Amino acid sequence: MPGAWRGAAVRAGVGALLVLWILAPLLPPALWSVADTWQAPAVLPDGYSGTAFTVLLQPGTVRAALTSLLLGGCVALVATPLGLLGALAARALPGRRGRAVDLILLAPLAIPPFALVMGVNVTLLRLHVPAFAGVALILVVTALPYTSFMFRSALTAYEGRFDDVARTLGAAPHQILRHVRSPLLAAATTRAFFLAFLVGWGDYITTLLAGGGRLSTLPTLLGAAASSPGSEQLTAVLSLGVVIPPLVVLAALALPTVMGSLSRREGP
Repeated sequence: MPGAWRGAAVRAGVGALLVLWILAPLLPPALWSVADTWQAPAVLPDGYSGTAFTVLLQPGTVRAALTSLLLGGCVALVATPLGLLGALAARALPGRRGRAVDLILLAPLAIPPFALVMGVNVTLLRLHVPAFAGVALILVVTALPYTSFMFRSALTAYEGRFDDVARTLGAAPHQILRHVRSPLLAAATTRAFFLAFLVGWGDYITTLLAGGGRLSTLPTLLGAAASSPGSEQLTAVLSLGVVIPPLVVLAALALPTVMGSLSRREGP
């Protein structure tokens, strides 16, 4: 028991350090968001004020947040099933053909975002594609490496015999998809959807260039505030508005896993 307790304490300590490592970068913008005055060499703000948070309730900011939410949702809804199809194709094709599919799916990671946007933007303009649709299409390509990788990792542990057993029991293809594949790939689907949503929610370069200034999102508002002198408090508030919602969603998604792990440890 002492050894078990020590192991649990070490794991808890490492987990706490990782959480601090992730949350530490949020401390400066959190202080700037309530800093009325903060001049060097003071370590902490000289005065505090929360009036800058009212910008989050302004109609322009609310519309930008809804656009970011819609953009992230559209990217996730398209990139998630495409990533699954790509992963299934890479798994089903033998040898070099499967590796070629993997290479194609991961290729957007090797292309600088600026080059990708400028290369596609001319075509979108000639085809008169609306700004929102054009940005969403480019971001789907950007998100595909993440969604396909999530499903590719999950499929390595997926046994095709599950489908064979279901067929033996008389299950139709749609029943196999609903009752066998979907539950077994549910965790990977959630992770892939979340990563694709983040690509759309937090994008700046693609939205700015392909949107042509016609698409206002939270990151574009943040970029405009950051480029204006003397707007440190506004920039910090908008930064928190971009970062905190995904962290809350991530915590909500991770909570069932954590609770399930704790219940299994406490079980007989």
